[in-house]
Amino acid sequence: MQRICQLVVLASVSLCLSCGAKKDTAKTEGVSVDSSTGSATATSTRKKTIVFFGNSLAAGYGLDNTADAFPNRIGARIDSLGLPYRVVNAGLSGETTAGGRSRIGWILRQPCDIFVLELGGNDGLRGIPLKSSRANLQAIIDTVRLKNPATQIVIAGMQIPPNLGKAYTTEFRGIFKELATKNKAVLIPFLLENVGGIPRLNQPDGIHPNVQGHRIVTENVWRVIEQMLTK
Repeated sequence: MQRICQLVVLASVSLCLSCGAKKDTAKTEGVSVDSSTGSATATSTRKKTIVFFGNSLAAGYGLDNTADAFPNRIGARIDSLGLPYRVVNAGLSGETTAGGRSRIGWILRQPCDIFVLELGGNDGLRGIPLKSSRANLQAIIDTVRLKNPATQIVIAGMQIPPNLGKAYTTEFRGIFKELATKNKAVLIPFLLENVGGIPRLNQPDGIHPNVQGHRIVTENVWRVIEQMLTK
């Protein structure tokens, strides 16, 4: 997976976050007046925020239009259903768990009600020691919980080809369920279910989903988070 300039992406996310916050405030905050007392009371119906914190899969690497990336498709569906949520796509191409650990504090400067953690794939492809990947993912989760204990955490499970041997591949696959259980988080068993390894649903690199692939990934995610959004 190719890495893009982190500074540019972080600036883009910052712009998205700040603009989104201003837009929400303008739309949803106001003042109501109690007719019996004549007193004014500030009211707020701030949209809740879903952060997709991931790598090139979330960022929509290789797509002609990043609106087709699965987090943005989730956001469009939420808007069409009139649900009180907004989506922040904090995907960064080439991101590892170590990179995510280093930038999580910056991302959490904005409110976060649901946090979808989609990292680890690049670690597996590079053969990074699993002890390190596990520790980094746990540190990210700890930082989210420290910032806001009420944030709901969703962990996207990932699998990798068996190039590095059965032992590594098996342990890698188990990390996500292990962390979800340990942290009482919601688990997406395998983000690329019915997409990974299917040529017609992936770009020529065989790694990144094409538009059709992202549609299926959207459904994989939606099946898991829908109840969280509508309950």
